Amino acid sequence: MSAFLHCLSHTPLIGHLDPPQDVLDEVSGIVQAARSRIAEFAPELVVLFAPDHYNGFFYDVMPPFCLGMAAEAIGDFGSLAGTLPVPKPIAEALAESLLTSGIDIAVSYRMQVDHGFAQPLEFLLGGLDTYPVLPVFVNCVAPPLPTFERVRKLGEAVGHFTQQLDKRVLFLGSGGLSHQPPVPELAKVDARMADRLMGSGRNLPVDEREARTQRVISAAERFVEDQNSLHPLNPEWDQQFLDIVEQNNLAQLDGVTAASLSAIAGKSTHEVKAWVAAFAALSAHGPYSTTDRYYRPIPEWIAGFGSISARSQR
Repeated sequence: MSAFLHCLSHTPLIGHLDPPQDVLDEVSGIVQAARSRIAEFAPELVVLFAPDHYNGFFYDVMPPFCLGMAAEAIGDFGSLAGTLPVPKPIAEALAESLLTSGIDIAVSYRMQVDHGFAQPLEFLLGGLDTYPVLPVFVNCVAPPLPTFERVRKLGEAVGHFTQQLDKRVLFLGSGGLSHQPPVPELAKVDARMADRLMGSGRNLPVDEREARTQRVISAAERFVEDQNSLHPLNPEWDQQFLDIVEQNNLAQLDGVTAASLSAIAGKSTHEVKAWVAAFAALSAHGPYSTTDRYYRPIPEWIAGFGSISARSQR
């Protein structure tokens, strides 16, 4: 059956610190157009590759990849909260297929996901439960990180599995592009925060959740005034990355190390690995063509904001 893809940046700052109205309207139009294309495609199954931001995955056990057999969105930063409609038999079959293919996938029957998963489901599909969804966590924040090559091979293996299904499959990639918001690093935090990163940060009390939200908003406000207060956005690298996925040259990224990517475009830029996984999955369905490429650096959201669709040609 046919396959469709859409990759979209996410940001926790939507609705908290927005760009000028004309930019907001432009992005809204891009998202609504993508939502219409997806609705026209009418997927029967969604595979969502996305990161986490120390809301569902912590250093008590930090897998490079994890497939949800069941998943719950926590509703951070005002994103949607609730249960994702994971088709458990398909998820279990996918896990078996990945392991057989040499991909060491972790599984979770109690996966918690944050805005990185919830925003694309809300913005592109209209809600968390619009279509059956297989949530695939890709560790893009907590070192040590999976390489581009391993992420690509994960995506290819997922695509080979879905190619065997008699379903219209939508691949979603969430995150990026260049950015470095104030995400805590285990090697640089005090004992209390280290304990949070190692697992006690699950289900934060309301006051801590609000304080965390305010810290990100304050950092964004400073970034708008001084774009050297955080790692600067890198539009040139972002456009080069979009060229690579558009031209299906994903293996070109295999040699890019974690340290070099962080230095070039910011430590949270590793979220583009969710895009690589999604495009690799689509490529397993055969040649693809892209449409509706969009890019704009948006300091208010601390993001090189991107959006792109693609469709298999078979």
